[in-house]
Amino acid sequence: MFTLQKKIAVVTGGGSGIGRAIAETFAQQGAEVFILELNKASATEVVRKIESTGHKAYAFEVNVSDQKQVDNTIARIAQQAGRIDILVNSAGISHIGRLDTTSEEDFEKVFQVNVKGAYNAMHACIHLMKKQGGGVILNIASVAATVGIADRFAYSMSKGAVVSMTYSVAKDYVKDNIRCNCISPARVHTSFVDGFLAKNYPGQEKEMFEKLSKTQPIGRMGKPEEVASLALFLCCDQASFVTGTDYPLDGGFLKLNT
Repeated sequence: MFTLQKKIAVVTGGGSGIGRAIAETFAQQGAEVFILELNKASATEVVRKIESTGHKAYAFEVNVSDQKQVDNTIARIAQQAGRIDILVNSAGISHIGRLDTTSEEDFEKVFQVNVKGAYNAMHACIHLMKKQGGGVILNIASVAATVGIADRFAYSMSKGAVVSMTYSVAKDYVKDNIRCNCISPARVHTSFVDGFLAKNYPGQEKEMFEKLSKTQPIGRMGKPEEVASLALFLCCDQASFVTGTDYPLDGGFLKLNT
């Protein structure tokens, strides 16, 4: 079950964190994976790891906020592979700040990557998926799209847009056999978290890590591989009845916090 044999998958932001875990998991389950990543070196490292296990993967240096770059890359992939069965929008950036401390420049940067980046990738793939008779789109959102999280104004805005786009695409293309869902993780332990703690809480990393971990009722942060496991299910044929849904993966954050 949950195989992706003979599937062609595109993963944006597949060079690190959640995107990397998804790319590696999809490859392990038989998909041919195409990674779109701003950091070509990190994407190439993931490709090498996937290839070392006998699977196929390819890296493309792409700024997802640049529509022309995304269009050209998706066209190259379609020409090479013949089709695109799965698109995962995992590329994204974070931002810390309230409304009054978020500059126009920072707001625009978050929007360009998190919102326009997802739009660009979906826009580039949707015509191909319609033509080939179907496909699957999975967006990575956040619990910040649903609840108020302190000092995350621009980030919450962007992830709320991702959820709304997911619902819209699911409704508009259900008759084209295109499914669209999203996953909303709570805090997931990635290199971004470690870098954030080292920069903002030098000498207090362990203490702050524990504090952030306990904001999830389950008592810890999520793992990228756990997000990848849910992504695998949502993108495989066994989930063919699932569309237009936002899946919290949050250790009880949304429902159990009071």
